[in-house]
Amino acid sequence: MTVVINIVVSVAVIILLQLVGMIIFNLITPFKDMEELKKGNVAVGLALGGKFMSTAIILGVAAYTNSSIWFMMLWFAIGYVCLLAAYFIFDLLTPGFKISEQLIKGNTAVGTMLFAVYVGFAFAISSLII
Repeated sequence: MTVVINIVVSVAVIILLQLVGMIIFNLITPFKDMEELKKGNVAVGLALGGKFMSTAIILGVAAYTNSSIWFMMLWFAIGYVCLLAAYFIFDLLTPGFKISEQLIKGNTAVGTMLFAVYVGFAFAISSLII
């Protein structure tokens, strides 16, 4: 019975952390992701999918490598902060244009690149989680 309780609690914490991660990502963008999705903005959809995948990758590795929920949460937080830093660094390294403006315009090339940046950094960051 203890195993079942541990699994249920772990799944609940994972879902909560994934939601918190997505809310934080939505807060750092100067536009409303869901409103852009309703408009059919594919670029924002790609970027949002990249956000979800990247947080899930980091969260999955944090859960897999830690038997304690507290350590899982700690390593997810560390990995997530690194992921946020990667977004801001990527934004700084593209001085010719603002990423958020290109996403609002529906630039799918930028959305695809941002998806790959999120997922790529998530794999790199998750390899550091112990």
